[in-house]
Amino acid sequence: MITEKESPDGLQYLDITNRNATAKIALQGAHLFHYQQHHNAPLLWLSDKSPLASGRAIRGGVPICWPWFGKHFNMPLLPQHGFARTSPFRLLQVNEPDNDNTEVVLQLKNSPESLHLWPLHFEIQVHINIAASLRITLTTVNHDSTPMTISAALHSYFAVSDIENISVKGLENTTYWDALTNEIRTQNGIVTINKATDRVYQNVYDTIVIGDHNRQIDINSQGSGSAIVWNPWIDKSRAMSDMTANSYKTMLCIETANAREDKRKIAPGKSHSLTAILSSRQLLQDG
Repeated sequence: MITEKESPDGLQYLDITNRNATAKIALQGAHLFHYQQHHNAPLLWLSDKSPLASGRAIRGGVPICWPWFGKHFNMPLLPQHGFARTSPFRLLQVNEPDNDNTEVVLQLKNSPESLHLWPLHFEIQVHINIAASLRITLTTVNHDSTPMTISAALHSYFAVSDIENISVKGLENTTYWDALTNEIRTQNGIVTINKATDRVYQNVYDTIVIGDHNRQIDINSQGSGSAIVWNPWIDKSRAMSDMTANSYKTMLCIETANAREDKRKIAPGKSHSLTAILSSRQLLQDG
């Protein structure tokens, strides 16, 4: 079942329930900000202080970073992570093939506002499948007469029990850029988080696994060769208006991406798809 709703602050969204899960998708930014399998804890983290308001970016869920990730490479005053995440998308298609699956397709095309920021003609479609697992595909189509180069990310915020409980496998021996120190390093063993972390890993093609006390989260990707691991830790959480001082404890971002060396060049008339497949399962407790 799909219901169109609006928050008190004017954010239009889709409220979805099927036999497997519930979800909420804002038309602004094609932003999935809730996904929860029945009888399980939410997979995605959403800040209690994030405004669900028209024109404001949502802190949590899965923001769409496009057509650039982070700061624009030569125009740093342009919006961080591009303009897609605060742009109004058109609801293109809704499909419920059975009681277990809900498919939503949202579309964004170039506009006078986008051409002012990024002077290229494009179409992006975001396909979201709500089922026993969550599948999100961001497809970019180049409608311009010249090639376009994009970087992008499906900026997934995962809900965790406590950041110091988690371990991340699948990035061992992988090279990454540390955005906090501007150094290139190699991952030694599994990833644990005990301080502010902002890393862009390259040549990532295996499943990434978050181990978290009594739950395992699997992150699979297609059309991606990079991944971002981010946690703001204490000081930055306190400094951000849409997070609390303790927000860092219950969230971890692991983003399916085309970032840095993994940016993609799309020829006129061609397309590129970036897909994240997210699933979780409860682990048996000892005793």
